[in-house]
Amino acid sequence: MSESTTMSVQEIMEFLPHRYPFLLIDRVEDWQANEYLLATKNVTINEPFFQGHFPVRPIMPGVLIAEAMAQATGVLAFRSTQGKPQENTLYMLVGLDDVSFRRMVEPGDQLRIRVDLKRMARGMGIFLCQAHVGDELAAKATIKCVAKEVEA
Repeated sequence: MSESTTMSVQEIMEFLPHRYPFLLIDRVEDWQANEYLLATKNVTINEPFFQGHFPVRPIMPGVLIAEAMAQATGVLAFRSTQGKPQENTLYMLVGLDDVSFRRMVEPGDQLRIRVDLKRMARGMGIFLCQAHVGDELAAKATIKCVAKEVEA
């Protein structure tokens, strides 16, 4: 039997330490080890950041869009290298390059994230990331992450 290429939020939480309100991926739609991952984030008015960003026109902060893309890179990195992470291993964000934001992300939008692995060497990965709402590019970045053992 082949391995599923989708992941529920419960399965995502086996790969990421993030929890509400900071888990920013709701589902993995597809992935291929050492190649790509497609994830979604359903953006709702109930997100805690909308209370202050901005009350008159709620938009998802760009830094959180970048964080959602970074979380997707962590899932792909673990799926590509060592399967499920050890309890003391995290993929840490170490760099954001060529970041741009093209479209506001608002309540009711579904953020579709595509991560492509460009290179992985000695625990460090470089990923090309894009986040779309419908057919429109909302954000893109080159993200660098590295595997780190951490003390609890």
